[in-house]
Amino acid sequence: MQKLKAANLYLSELIPISGKLVERYNLCLEKLGIKPTKLTEFSIDGIGWSPEVAEEKKQLNYLSNGEANQHGIIISPLQKGKPVYTPFHTFDREMMKEVFKTHGSKINDITRDCAICVDFDQGIDVFIEPMDILRYDTVTIKFDLINNLDEKQKEQLQLIEKFNSDNNFIDEQLHGELLESAKKYGDLRNRDLLLEPIKFSTDSFYTKAFGGVYLLRGEDFISDILVFEDDTWYKEAIKNTIYEGYMFHISQPELMDKLRSHDIIEAHLSVEVTTPRYQRIKKALFARFLENTEHPIKAILDDTMLFKSYLNKLDVAHLKKVNGLEMYLERLERSNEYKVEDL
Repeated sequence: MQKLKAANLYLSELIPISGKLVERYNLCLEKLGIKPTKLTEFSIDGIGWSPEVAEEKKQLNYLSNGEANQHGIIISPLQKGKPVYTPFHTFDREMMKEVFKTHGSKINDITRDCAICVDFDQGIDVFIEPMDILRYDTVTIKFDLINNLDEKQKEQLQLIEKFNSDNNFIDEQLHGELLESAKKYGDLRNRDLLLEPIKFSTDSFYTKAFGGVYLLRGEDFISDILVFEDDTWYKEAIKNTIYEGYMFHISQPELMDKLRSHDIIEAHLSVEVTTPRYQRIKKALFARFLENTEHPIKAILDDTMLFKSYLNKLDVAHLKKVNGLEMYLERLERSNEYKVEDL
């Protein structure tokens, strides 16, 4: 992980936060019922998650109030299009894209002097059993401004309306209230602070809830498929007698057969073996087994003759791992009854 960070391949698009933005971030945390950070400088990703704050709190998903209550924080328009580094669901980044697509211009205005708390409401307050995952259908994305700035705008507009009626222009107390509101919150008359909730529909996705669950569903699926990573939760789930879909633990061999029968997974190995991606993976695997070489690793990987030379020096077990696909396809040409297990 440290090597990835050093090479700017991980956490490289974080946004630095300091000064007033830290204050606003903490106000959002308080509004979400989360203890504020003591840090004066940190960085955030597209959804408002900070690796430094997570380390301080010793809690990776600190923006969550339980598995069923996920939140986000928007304090800068720079968060638009940024990665979500620790998504709880595979659709988290897509939700943030939808937020900025729908309310981008308003977010630019609001975050000049305010911050936005984001609530991803799927209509479930608390997860009780794994089957609750099936209730994920539409997530309602709701917004709340720190200091209730939208409410303060309504109050300010009411004061202005009162000032403009009858002879209230001579009311000095009203003058004072207007000035106090303007000094504290600025001129809110022409600002558009209303962020309407967004409906976000889900289909197939992965969630970290219940130890990790894949839900495969949609028009292309004959029936819903639940795949559990956690053995304990899988055993709990199979007790359910109402669910009419399929359930598997990720280690079950039958899972692959079911995915193939539903046309969910498919690979043309004879095509894959010719792709640059495959060659890159093969070289990465090969490099792991190179020890005490007479040539630099890079030279071995770049030079075809050196590559073949060192490949032939591998023991059979390592050779099968590196060249297994080619060996399998070669034997398959001789007999269509040949199986991967026979390799």
